[in-house]
Amino acid sequence: MRSTRRSLQALVAVVAAVVALAACSSKGGAQNTGGTGQSYTIAMITHEAPGDTFWDKIRNGAQQGAKDHNVTLKYSNDPDAGKQAGLIQNAIDSKVDGIATTLPTPDAIGPAAKKAVDAGIPTVAFNAGRDAYTKYGIGMYFGSDETLAGQTVGKKIAQESPGHTICVIQEKGQVQLEARCAGVAQTNPNTEVLYVNGRDLPAVQQTIGAKLQQDPSIADVVTLGADIALAAQKSAADAGSKAKVVTFDLNADVAQQIQSGGISFSVDQQPYVQGYMAVTALWLNLSNGNDIGGGGPVLTGPSIVDKSNIGPIVQYAKNNTR
Repeated sequence: MRSTRRSLQALVAVVAAVVALAACSSKGGAQNTGGTGQSYTIAMITHEAPGDTFWDKIRNGAQQGAKDHNVTLKYSNDPDAGKQAGLIQNAIDSKVDGIATTLPTPDAIGPAAKKAVDAGIPTVAFNAGRDAYTKYGIGMYFGSDETLAGQTVGKKIAQESPGHTICVIQEKGQVQLEARCAGVAQTNPNTEVLYVNGRDLPAVQQTIGAKLQQDPSIADVVTLGADIALAAQKSAADAGSKAKVVTFDLNADVAQQIQSGGISFSVDQQPYVQGYMAVTALWLNLSNGNDIGGGGPVLTGPSIVDKSNIGPIVQYAKNNTR
């Protein structure tokens, strides 16, 4: 953990210097193309599913990083692991300068990322795959420790609203989601997993509602995404349940609900930071030879957001930067 903090502090310091340089360029200085004077093309490949607003923040961060450093960003996504691996291969074939990818199902996607590394393309991972990225030769990872995040949620629930808990997983088998619920159960053993189809929000609402009607003893519903949290809120209201809703991740509506007390709290992994740092780390490697390996994962969370600190975050959430 200490080495991770050091690498995060070092990278943040470098990023701050880079942002300052970009600001100078915006005031009429030389174009910010790095030490080599070149511009670069970076591919960002994710498992974003249609309609999932979480990824707006990832993309906003990545686009800001690309703008600051005169990078051409090629974003692509597919929630199907095989197709995501195909997108990585497409990026390799198009000879991009760098690749940033998520690894929600490492066994399926990791080998394609390894091909990028073997082809000499600087590659970083982010958001999903913290425990697997080094297996495929990837040197740097930006994201949350999802097991720790889940443990944090379970501990807080056990202290504030103890009782039977359901942890809702919207994409079965994705390592980061499974790790979250496993972490919740470690510190709040009275937890069971409920799988739903996260790509069909009306079905999500029906499934959670049926569970709440079937088991009125449920005290807490833990969701792993902002859109799922809002569906769970409606489910609880329709079922006449007093269960409290807790979630991972933020959007503008969830921030408002935390402020009003409709949602107890959120665990934020700061996806805007993940997108920005993934692009910036690759740019620094390409333009200045900065290392993207050996320092361990760079943790962007977990960060608890509740009524005590939600105030200024509401506007950031509206801006899709938090």
